Amino acid sequence: MNRALNKKDFDAVVVGSGPNGFAAAITLQMQGLSVLIIEAKETIGGGLRTESITLPGFLHDICSAVHPMAVNSSFFQSLPLSQYGLEYIYPPVDAAHPFDDGSSAILKKSLEETALSLDGDQSSYIELIRPLLKNWPVIKDELLSPFHFPRHPMEVAQFAIKGLQPATMLARAFREQKAKGLWAGVAAHAIQPLTNIATSAIGLVMLLLAHKKGWPVIRGGSAKISDALAAYFISLGGKIETGRPISTLSQLPSATAVLFDVTPRQLIQIAGHSFSLFYKWQLKRYRYGMGVFKIDWALSEPAPFISTDARMAGTVHIGNTFEEIVQGEWQTSRGVQSEKPFVIFTQPSVFDASRAPCGKHTAWAYCHVPHGSAKDMTAAIENQVERFAPGFRERILARHTMNTRELENYNANYIGGDINGGLLDIEQLFTRPALRSSPYRTSSRGLYICSSSTPPGGGVHGMCGYHAAKRALKDMFAIDLREMTP
Repeated sequence: MNRALNKKDFDAVVVGSGPNGFAAAITLQMQGLSVLIIEAKETIGGGLRTESITLPGFLHDICSAVHPMAVNSSFFQSLPLSQYGLEYIYPPVDAAHPFDDGSSAILKKSLEETALSLDGDQSSYIELIRPLLKNWPVIKDELLSPFHFPRHPMEVAQFAIKGLQPATMLARAFREQKAKGLWAGVAAHAIQPLTNIATSAIGLVMLLLAHKKGWPVIRGGSAKISDALAAYFISLGGKIETGRPISTLSQLPSATAVLFDVTPRQLIQIAGHSFSLFYKWQLKRYRYGMGVFKIDWALSEPAPFISTDARMAGTVHIGNTFEEIVQGEWQTSRGVQSEKPFVIFTQPSVFDASRAPCGKHTAWAYCHVPHGSAKDMTAAIENQVERFAPGFRERILARHTMNTRELENYNANYIGGDINGGLLDIEQLFTRPALRSSPYRTSSRGLYICSSSTPPGGGVHGMCGYHAAKRALKDMFAIDLREMTP
């Protein structure tokens, strides 16, 4: 292409600096294009920000804190991010699931050690996971891609037979409460009723991520991921502008392609006037899921979990039995808040001393709430933590809370507190945000969507942005990365 004939300000503009925005921008910039990232906030990162929001010296991950998807992402792992300050820390226990009797089930990289914590279900767990783990290098990139005929149909079919089941159905593979509880905790990352079709796919992916590479935290906080992505992008010649909210296309510099790291609701607001009536109708039908209520704590000491495994876990799933978690998620999805919600808890300072002043600690937790709920869940969450860590409240020095409305105000992509960019159920698993030949194309030539509202959905992996950029490169610049494996 003769750049001298290109009168555009940039070859491509990416709106939004979340992990998918950066993945799109880097993919485009690596092909020699001129790329600009525009971020509404004064700082980059989207869901990858770390700030002192309780007391001075206590660093808290505002959104995501544990990163199994990032360390397993083919795209992120293809980049030299360690050279730009990114360092993963692997807790001794990836996840612990404590019970009222003081015992716990654990999830570790070792399949065998995990199985040993599951009482009488050791062989059942290994029988379920081992074949899928063997095929994970093959099926991972199939699952983290837009819908297509698989290159490895037999391996994908083996996963699909199990993954398409509701989590409540696959739970029948286990007899004891430990395995069932552990399973409910990982499946609840789907943020929907565990009776829904394909919730097993989310649970299985979470287990496979742990057994393959683990569930690490980031030294210095999750912002180090966005910092590394930004530094690498700039090293390639990319440009970033912050503090520039975009509400109309007229605010953008001229470009051959524009990629939006936003959800359908914002996309309609910005560019809806340029879309076909049918595509706009499709976007308006896009469904958002349950929200979350989040707490960050500054602590005098770590949470005193009765379970020693929970004290050494990067993530603690608090919900007790399978039945309790299933009931709570079902109620919440129907607008009735559970008084004993399923809680995801982490205290990264146990493994990363840079997060807090000497001898002190940080922790965060969230529970699922009805979409758009403004209810204060502080007491309910702390009751749940206290239930398995008696004396936890006595260690709280300060707290910071965010309900669904505050989360959306902080990050416009969290509509109604939905951190997945839209409900990730069977209807929107592969067709998000609309059923089209390419989910990343809009109906306006040159305009693309690259957020977690596109396949493969939520999580810090960058694959939505990578695939959207591949589509834009082929459509607008005649650059085909079809054979490239990130």
